[in-house]
Amino acid sequence: MKALKDILFGVPLQTVSGSTHIQISDITFDSRDVKKNALFVAIKGTAHDGHVHISDAIKNGATAVLCEEIPTTFQKEVTFVTCTNSRRALATVATHWYDNPSAELKLVGVTGTNGKTSVATMSYQLFHQMGYTAGLLSTVEIRIGKKVLSSTHTTPDVLTTNKILRQMVDEGVTHCFMEVSSHGIDQDRIFDIQFLGGVFTNLSHDHLDYHKDIKSYRDTKKSFFDMLSKDAFALSNADDKNSSYMLQNTKAAKHFFGMKSIADFQVKVLENSFSGMLLKLQYDEVWTPLVGMFNASNFVCVYAIGILLEIDKTELLPVLSTLKGAVGRFQTVTTEPVTAIVDYAHTPDALTQVLDTIAVLRTRNEKLITVVGCGGNRDKAKRPLIAKAAVEKSDLTIFTSDNPRDEDPEEIITEMLSGVSMEVNHKHLTVLDRAQAIKMACAMAKDQDIILVVGKGHETYQEQNGKRFPFDDAAELEHHLQNKK
Repeated sequence: MKALKDILFGVPLQTVSGSTHIQISDITFDSRDVKKNALFVAIKGTAHDGHVHISDAIKNGATAVLCEEIPTTFQKEVTFVTCTNSRRALATVATHWYDNPSAELKLVGVTGTNGKTSVATMSYQLFHQMGYTAGLLSTVEIRIGKKVLSSTHTTPDVLTTNKILRQMVDEGVTHCFMEVSSHGIDQDRIFDIQFLGGVFTNLSHDHLDYHKDIKSYRDTKKSFFDMLSKDAFALSNADDKNSSYMLQNTKAAKHFFGMKSIADFQVKVLENSFSGMLLKLQYDEVWTPLVGMFNASNFVCVYAIGILLEIDKTELLPVLSTLKGAVGRFQTVTTEPVTAIVDYAHTPDALTQVLDTIAVLRTRNEKLITVVGCGGNRDKAKRPLIAKAAVEKSDLTIFTSDNPRDEDPEEIITEMLSGVSMEVNHKHLTVLDRAQAIKMACAMAKDQDIILVVGKGHETYQEQNGKRFPFDDAAELEHHLQNKK
């Protein structure tokens, strides 16, 4: 229990009706989760307005309401507090409720279109293997030391994030690595959270269904670095054209990593194969089981994070060379007799990078079969671009369902095919059922051929019409290729 006045500290209040000295038992922004003597925060979301549910929250036991507009009729025994932005107010009260856990951690946020999960996951692995009690908040999973929790969002809501960070602090976590999505930034899910470091991986076409244009998407990412303190570090990918712009107004110490551009932390690929890469990292040669130029970029980024967090290079490099990529990120399922790869690539740029990586590694004596779809209720503008890249860079493309959600899978594929010219119709076919599409790719593949299944990566479900059904790309590939032997 905490006094309402204490958890409201720092919130720019407009009006107060009732006592702020009352004791609060819990905080929630979902009226269905209200407990007796709770504070209900009414948020105007993208799909729902919490102000509509204030009466429900009070019926369920809320004794205080933080909102932007007081209802025309309300109970006088309930304390009503108004503010201009209840989402930001929620962030502030969440920070107070959980005693500002981010201030007790060395917290590093990673943002960018691609590479967030890989960089955050490998940074966690690095510190965990070096003996630190580390934490991870990613698209794939949440880790508190050795404990693994499931993840539902790239960046959780601000209440959940503070709760998890408090749990990390209480369990001895010293370093935490967190994916920071553009949605999370825009919806104030990281407001009032203190980051010791911010990392920018890259920027390309994605989420324009939400941000409407690339400039808004870029500027949302940039605002993360704008909020870093002078005691933090900002690390940016010098190979991306937006690299300097991202750090333009940050108060944090600026650092850059890269392969092609002059940077504080430099990497060069000396050898590249399906089994790994030999890299020149600054002045040292390092072997890694990671594959592809994008992973070389991720690798030097993680190295830079380690150095900026004051880990000695001689201790860092041996552990760095053992790191594995995140699940579903250029994940090799098998290499005999067919090479089968699963990747989360769901943007035109990410898919192009994966296909270009395969192009460098293949002999051209084999066939590349790509299985790809696009998610429903998401950025439609990228669909034809993804299809175009797949067909141009594969010997055969099988278009199929991804997570259609509330859309018609056939319509999604029709929109994808608008990016493919008639001249290459012989290079693609459509198999709507994803399991059947993967089965067909396995049946068509001959020895030494390559199968790439993209779009879902680590996901173990398929989402359609509001329901999730068990589905795992890697498991499907293993099953059908095993039966093929």
